[in-house]
Amino acid sequence: MGVTLVWFRLDLRVTDNPALTAALERGEAVVPVFIWAPEEEGGWAPGAASRWWLHRSLEALGAELRTQGSRLILRRGPALETLRALVKETGATTVFWNRRYEPVIAARDAGLEEALRADGLKTESFNSALLFEPWTVANKTGRPFQVFTPFWRHCLTLPEPAPPMGCPRAVKSPARWPKSEPLASFALEPRTDWAAGLRAAWRPGEAGAGASLRRFCDEAFARYGEQRNRPDLAGTSRLSPHLHFGEIGPRQIWHGLRAFASGAGLPEHAWRHSQFLTEVGWREFAHHLLHHFPHTPTEPLRPDFARFPWRANAAWLKAWQGGRTGYPVVDAGMRELWSTGWMHNRVRMIVASFLVKDLLISWEEGVRWFWDTLVDADLASNTLGWQWTAGCGADAAPYFRVFNPVTQGEKFDPHGDYVRRWVPELASLPTAWVHRPWKAPEQVRRAAGLESQRPYPPPVVSHAIAREVALEAFARTRRPDSGT
Repeated sequence: MGVTLVWFRLDLRVTDNPALTAALERGEAVVPVFIWAPEEEGGWAPGAASRWWLHRSLEALGAELRTQGSRLILRRGPALETLRALVKETGATTVFWNRRYEPVIAARDAGLEEALRADGLKTESFNSALLFEPWTVANKTGRPFQVFTPFWRHCLTLPEPAPPMGCPRAVKSPARWPKSEPLASFALEPRTDWAAGLRAAWRPGEAGAGASLRRFCDEAFARYGEQRNRPDLAGTSRLSPHLHFGEIGPRQIWHGLRAFASGAGLPEHAWRHSQFLTEVGWREFAHHLLHHFPHTPTEPLRPDFARFPWRANAAWLKAWQGGRTGYPVVDAGMRELWSTGWMHNRVRMIVASFLVKDLLISWEEGVRWFWDTLVDADLASNTLGWQWTAGCGADAAPYFRVFNPVTQGEKFDPHGDYVRRWVPELASLPTAWVHRPWKAPEQVRRAAGLESQRPYPPPVVSHAIAREVALEAFARTRRPDSGT
């Protein structure tokens, strides 16, 4: 009996997994394998929070495969050498995998595929991660889109994604299994246990992803357009880490929304043109940009920003990272991130704007911090989000858009519930002052314990002054005669 290797990567599910389905359709034995090769990630090996999630997701995938009479073989890279070793151990003649789109990984995979074919093996890769692959979408001149709205409008005219594949009933095992390394040998979990907040907030794995989608459809989809910007409400799907690790695929979301809308008697436009599906479109756009502009994780798409006079202020950066800037909604977001590995999208924009425009600290510092602390750290989305906020990327926010952290907090956390949850020093402060505690009368501050019991720092900078300094710096950078 022949053997097919199925190489799992960021596709940690058995349902709607094209590589696994194709392998099963061959009628051969299947050996599922995951290879831990952080050295091949081009400087973007998973950060600490992502490694925690990966450990739990691999556990969940292994358990699911066992229910189908199979198992997950774990090995440590390099990928090509490891696959060749597994071919020799199993007698496999075929290797299937689902594509990744990060530039370094895509280049690695192309060379790996050529080498395996030269060995006489059959190889094939599949799309499990995107609705529309980057090279299939272009504007009327054949060039990549750099503005989201026409990009997504064009995508919605393309043939819609195929219905998702079902969950296999069983996975045929080989006559003899190759050796698997213990998951603990990857050292993905922290040596000192700082992950209690992550464990409380998340259920990694395919089952957790499906539960999140069902909860969102049942409880939040109808109000998503109204509540998606409210961090004090449970108005978002929280699917981003599940999507990143491939525990659910975007076409499962596409057709899941269709089925939900049909069951609820909603017209097609209610889901196809919904704000939620548009947010899935932004994820597609991020991968489109990363594919066509592979330098952007470390360089601005707009080259004039390469000369921007960023500040190097370690004290301010530390205050931002630790949620001690003195601006409550900024600090709440950074503490939520540290505790749960996630941050509400509106708050991500607020804290990013504060770093790059109030503090004038480079967006690259933000990229690196988010990369290490987010459970959904995704190279494409992280790059797009930070360059959008800094004004140096595709479809970027205009340079003169500077979020006011006070008015943003008052608008999107109107009762202060989000701030009080994550900044408990302010829990007793009246709503009128919760987003501007430094302006509260002394007797109010004293009654709230801000002066002694639970000290809260004053603002690290004046937003009004910082805004003017930033506007001048950004405007000067964009002038043709701005010098070096």
